[in-house]
Amino acid sequence: MTEHEYQEALEWLFVQIPNYQIDGKRAYKPGLDNIKNLCSFFGNPQEGLKMIHVGGTNGKGSVTNMLASVLQEEGYKVGLYNSPHLVDFSERIKVNGKNADKDFIFRFIQKLKKELPEYIRPSFFEFTTIMAFQYFKEQNVDFALIEVGLGGRLDSTNIINPLLTAITNVSFDHMNILGNTLAQIATEKAGIIKHNVPIVTGEENPEIKKIFQEKALSVGASWKDATSISSELKSDLEGNYQKNNIKVVVALVEELNKMGGNISQNSLKTGLLNVQKNTNFIGRWTVLSRSPLTICDTGHNHAGLEKTFAQLKEYPQHKHIVLGFVKDKKIEDVVPFLPKNENFYFVKPNIHRGRSPKDYEDLLKKENLNYLLFESVEGGIAEAKENCKPNEMIFVGGSNFVVGDFLKMFLHK
Repeated sequence: MTEHEYQEALEWLFVQIPNYQIDGKRAYKPGLDNIKNLCSFFGNPQEGLKMIHVGGTNGKGSVTNMLASVLQEEGYKVGLYNSPHLVDFSERIKVNGKNADKDFIFRFIQKLKKELPEYIRPSFFEFTTIMAFQYFKEQNVDFALIEVGLGGRLDSTNIINPLLTAITNVSFDHMNILGNTLAQIATEKAGIIKHNVPIVTGEENPEIKKIFQEKALSVGASWKDATSISSELKSDLEGNYQKNNIKVVVALVEELNKMGGNISQNSLKTGLLNVQKNTNFIGRWTVLSRSPLTICDTGHNHAGLEKTFAQLKEYPQHKHIVLGFVKDKKIEDVVPFLPKNENFYFVKPNIHRGRSPKDYEDLLKKENLNYLLFESVEGGIAEAKENCKPNEMIFVGGSNFVVGDFLKMFLHK
């Protein structure tokens, strides 16, 4: 297999299979029947794997990567399934921080093209999920950490029977699919809570906690509230929002140790401090340059962006902020809390769902922001770099796709 053949296979996958990242709600396939058929066709590779299932609105990627790093420090071989990818598809499936082998991915796509029965027509996420299960089985991992794609109850990852589950938090996101109230969204996320499987939650809202507690009680699962933990542990993931995620990881380690995991405090401490080195996790308050200071973060819903801009206030430098959004984001909820005295470069993410900033320019005018509009991520970033003085800073965010395009430019320059 050549690199060209690999890229051609990926292009076929992105075009042929309904992809939520590209197409939005019409590519979303709720329900588990299809993934059950898919797993059955591949011999149910998920069975026999020791899995930990992590859902939530924000932080599930950070929690899975932190926990993977901790387990790796203890000497375990760890599979990690995250989405979406930022630079290359193979980032979605890792073992001990190394991206899935491209030959494996290529062969798996060929199997899909040539052998899959007509009655199984998987979504993009369903197919990548079974791909991850098969890879982890072949790699004989000690633990497989599985991040929920969207929601929980009907997400294709919910076919698994994990050792542990966790839900980081609940806030408004994907309301066109999950519901219009926090209680409705929480109920969907609570769908990963299973009979006799311990559940850890990091949500602070008492009403949402109650939903999780009651679901756990109804299925005989022990419930641990990670927000009650007092921890001074630090992580190399620098976002202020990681403090709550660290508590969830501490709680998960405690639960694993009850099961005989024997994870030492030293492995916990060292693992949290070496997440980026151990798992190659990027895009969460990632500092890419010190001169000028350049930071990117994938926070993209209201709660995530609010925390992002609260942290940006801590930096005294004048800021050049590159932001872009997809079509299903409620931009009217975000624009009012953007700082008035910084320079903004609003861009269109380079995907079908990318929203042109011209669509919401009236909101920008209403808030008296200093802004420029671009129909590409590259154009906005180039202008921000041109205008940024050495003692100022650049921030890139608003969407996974904006950060992904920026990282491709930065890492391949």
